Amino acid sequence: MSESLHLSGWRFRAVVLSVVGSALGYLGFSLWGGWHAVAQAVAEVGLIGIVIALLMSSINYGLRFLRWQAYLNVLGHPMPWRPSLNIYLAGFALTTTPGKAGEALRGVLLKRWGVPYPMSFAAFFSERLSDLFAVVLLTLFGLSLYPDALPMIVVGVGLVLVGLLVLSQRRLLERLTLMIPAEGGKVIGLLRHLMQVLVQAQRCHRLGLMLGLTLLSVIAWSAEALAFDWILHWMGADIPLTFAVFVYALAMLAGAVSFMPGGLGGAEAVMVGLLVWKGMSSADAIAATVLIRLATLWFAVAIGAVMLLKLKAQTPLRSQSVQSHPQALSSVLSRKQGQE
Repeated sequence: MSESLHLSGWRFRAVVLSVVGSALGYLGFSLWGGWHAVAQAVAEVGLIGIVIALLMSSINYGLRFLRWQAYLNVLGHPMPWRPSLNIYLAGFALTTTPGKAGEALRGVLLKRWGVPYPMSFAAFFSERLSDLFAVVLLTLFGLSLYPDALPMIVVGVGLVLVGLLVLSQRRLLERLTLMIPAEGGKVIGLLRHLMQVLVQAQRCHRLGLMLGLTLLSVIAWSAEALAFDWILHWMGADIPLTFAVFVYALAMLAGAVSFMPGGLGGAEAVMVGLLVWKGMSSADAIAATVLIRLATLWFAVAIGAVMLLKLKAQTPLRSQSVQSHPQALSSVLSRKQGQE
């Protein structure tokens, strides 16, 4: 891709195939559960309930966008909120890629605004870490339903805090990087690369900033977990809030670990399995899972696809992009001076 948005050829086909393939897989999952059960669940939740669920998802996206803006500011590349929001939402079009790695498309879209790839990747990587910490904390909150799980909760929260503390120490990260052998197999090479990324992204991991943004992430993901709890209650399921949060958070973790497109398969299996274990019929459990995933994952993909097509249709001239952003102007002038 060039500095103007150029999504064509095999890249565009890859986007389309990713979304279409995931959609077909989800269609098969819905058919397996039975359209009758899904239709009945929609009727029980109602139009107002669906709108509320979509609103909660929108709150999730909005809070995560604020976090994204904070990362770009810390990295020295503040962005005007409107184009930044368009780019951020466009990244959701590739949420159905394994591990949501396709969301790194934002880095390509940010390039014409003078944001170098290492900086956008540092922001993307920091996002994934923040999401991980938030979802782990929500999972531990769900375990509070069981007194026997208290030691696990204490240990889990402790590990999260230790992780936040370690990531905030640049010198410690640099020392750990030096301890990794210079030569080794693929695992050693991957570990070395990971540590180098952590060192580069350390500005996003200052302790005070990480604590604040982790709290923001917890609130963001809690919005979707709360929507899941409401859907279950609207369907008549007798399931406590803590268990609903636990199911949703654990499903997100399972989906991330599976590295399937958008967590498809892993997340759904966890949701359905735990809901059935809690007493829901398999048809109702599948219907509830389909509804919440449509209101979260597929709602995000739909928004992202619309924004990506909008950006592709605009394809602003590079001169217009330069005039609208000082950093882009500085970047272009620097390149011209280097050429002279």
